[in-house]
Amino acid sequence: MNISLNKSDDLQGRLTVVVSAPDYQEKVEKKIKEYRSKANVKGFRPGNAPMPLIKKLYGTSVLVEEINHLLGHAVGDYIKENNLKLVGEPLPATSETENIDWEKDTEFTFHYDLGFHGDFKVELDKIKSITSYEIKAGKKEIDETVENLKKQFGEQNHPESVEDRDLVFGTFTQGEWVEKSAIPMHAIQEKSKKIFLGAKKGDTLVFAIDKVFVDAKSLALATGKKEEEVGELKGEVSYAVEDITRSVPAEMNQAFFDKVLGADKASDEKSFIDQVTTIIQDNYKREAEYLLRIDAEKALIDQVKIDLPDAFLRTWLIKINEGKYTPEQIDQDFDNVKKDIRWNLIKNEIATQNEVKVEYAEVVEKAKDMVRAQFGGYLPADQPGMEEMVDKIAMGYLTDKSKSDNFMNLYNQAFNDKVSAVIVEKVPSKVSKIDVDKFKELAAAL
Repeated sequence: MNISLNKSDDLQGRLTVVVSAPDYQEKVEKKIKEYRSKANVKGFRPGNAPMPLIKKLYGTSVLVEEINHLLGHAVGDYIKENNLKLVGEPLPATSETENIDWEKDTEFTFHYDLGFHGDFKVELDKIKSITSYEIKAGKKEIDETVENLKKQFGEQNHPESVEDRDLVFGTFTQGEWVEKSAIPMHAIQEKSKKIFLGAKKGDTLVFAIDKVFVDAKSLALATGKKEEEVGELKGEVSYAVEDITRSVPAEMNQAFFDKVLGADKASDEKSFIDQVTTIIQDNYKREAEYLLRIDAEKALIDQVKIDLPDAFLRTWLIKINEGKYTPEQIDQDFDNVKKDIRWNLIKNEIATQNEVKVEYAEVVEKAKDMVRAQFGGYLPADQPGMEEMVDKIAMGYLTDKSKSDNFMNLYNQAFNDKVSAVIVEKVPSKVSKIDVDKFKELAAAL
């Protein structure tokens, strides 16, 4: 096999692959023999049809399959071994293969058009300074945070009967279907809450399962099913109430101060509020970092120049989006596509420079965090079986074969978070102190 690259300029080129008989003949012959051993051909015993007949019946399809297999590996290996800086994917020049005679030819030539990005450097410490916002919280934010902390550090008790905002544990039963469940009351429609309100441990509730939940996602979380499967859940079910948990807000006392800040960090309400102000600003820090990340992304895209093969990219985008978008629609969004490509190249370079890696366990933890967030953060750790339920839902999400991109979506989130952390740490920044209203104004302008 002969592979050669001819670059028309720094950003475009053509890869030529010449496949000769020695490259494929042995494998094709082996595959045809396998076909013969299994073939049922009229007039012959199984596996005993003459080889010339088998070649006539299957030879061309086997040849095409084997050469396509060889091409896939050969092109991929060549790109990797030569460290080609590709943008997009190789585009087969199909018009030049239309005249191939698969029955007579023994040597085949294939061409692939390639697009390359120009050389570039990412030096984070040399990026022009960007603004890092320090948000000052006011009385409103302080009061809201104190109330949230009271809920967060309150007690989980097990009341006799269900009230709004409780978490109800029990078991669904419908025919042979039996499923343990945790149902947060916020997942139930207002008009259906009367079914649950006042229920006690040991009660059995009967309701139409497809009528009481606020949406399909809530029903999926409650039943452990996939969101696209919950449409199958219809009709009356029984729900045996096994436990009820309720969060009781903490009182403003020394025990509460110690739980929030640590033992003896605050001795009265004033010192507690002073330190809570710091906690509030820490809570806003993540949102301020988001603004910083956006500004850093803009600065990097503006200041790190990367040449791209416009003509190739347009052709490639039209090809891969055939039937989805018109060339005119692609042209309208072309500048944004190029910006995304440049940003991904920059991110990957930063990841390489800083050895950014995402472990499988980190993706699993991302999935668990997503599950907890969908329950509104109300998942008492002391509830038996709680973590097992979170694990089950998270792993179901990650291994859902009907949505194979679930894992990669969370992987990419974890990857982006790590790259962003590197950028925030290394890009020079100047601090600007603002209040919450100004922060919201800046965020709305993004």
